[in-house]
Amino acid sequence: MPSRTPDTTSLTSWVAEATRAPSMHNAQPWQFHYLAADGVLSLRLDPRRSMPQTDPSALGMHLGCGAALFNLRVAAAHAGWEPQVRLLPDAVDEAALALITFAEPGERDDIADLYPAIGRRHTSREPFSDEPVPEALLDGLRGAALAEGARLDLPDDWQVQAVLDLVWDAEHAEELSPAVREEIARWTAVTDSARPEGIPLYALGPRAYDGRAPIRDFAGGRRVEGRGSAVFERSPCLAVLGTREDTKEDWLRAGQAMERVLLQATQDGLATSLNSQALEWPELRWALRDPESATGYPQMVIRLGYGPEAPATPRRSVSDVLVIT
Repeated sequence: MPSRTPDTTSLTSWVAEATRAPSMHNAQPWQFHYLAADGVLSLRLDPRRSMPQTDPSALGMHLGCGAALFNLRVAAAHAGWEPQVRLLPDAVDEAALALITFAEPGERDDIADLYPAIGRRHTSREPFSDEPVPEALLDGLRGAALAEGARLDLPDDWQVQAVLDLVWDAEHAEELSPAVREEIARWTAVTDSARPEGIPLYALGPRAYDGRAPIRDFAGGRRVEGRGSAVFERSPCLAVLGTREDTKEDWLRAGQAMERVLLQATQDGLATSLNSQALEWPELRWALRDPESATGYPQMVIRLGYGPEAPATPRRSVSDVLVIT
């Protein structure tokens, strides 16, 4: 299949869409480098975005970069290009995550249909209604995860309680760790600011007055002026995204699967939020695994439902994440 060389204007617009991806604490841990003469785009970890306390293995960084990679694939496919991805191209350079080249499209890739959802997908920390998500939509989300080499398990009622118990255990562990609390606080703006990263004040959502939804309180007990409280859903619809193995390549595939699920859910009219709290503690992450599932390693807990449209969170400028030579 003959390769093509995208012009820098198109490439820049695709990277802009890639940066709309979710990432742990909205740290945006990606860097892109485009060799215009060769038409090769590289994706790298940005070491300035690391979180040694809450993400010591860099699992969260890899998931975020995988999500950005999927957005890039969608944007390129929507523009009529076929991105070809090679994961972990350098066994020595651990920051090198992927090389992307572009080819003449063969058959139209269905992921192009997800393009409108990129700009509409936002993490919601608002209450969802207790209206059940139709099984047909859940089946479609399972298929989205499978298409990217991952699996989406939907726990039944008693398993949901087990997941919630683990999340609450993680919250308690955070409370007992000043180092963890300090690191989270560095990525949380409890006052209005012009920071292009982190969780802004307006995206914190209300405090949970009642309900069982696993919503991370990024305020960490700090008082935020004007922030109210709300009753969240009693029967949250939760999904656990996982992979058979737990290598860095699996993490990147899980990140792409996560974003494909989120975009499909957004296109289906669902609101979504992510929770990695239990995954940040090795002993809790292992307990999160369903022994009857083919998923060996859980990578993310996703909350699904019907709720208000969430606001967009800030993003770094493309010029800060993309180098063209």
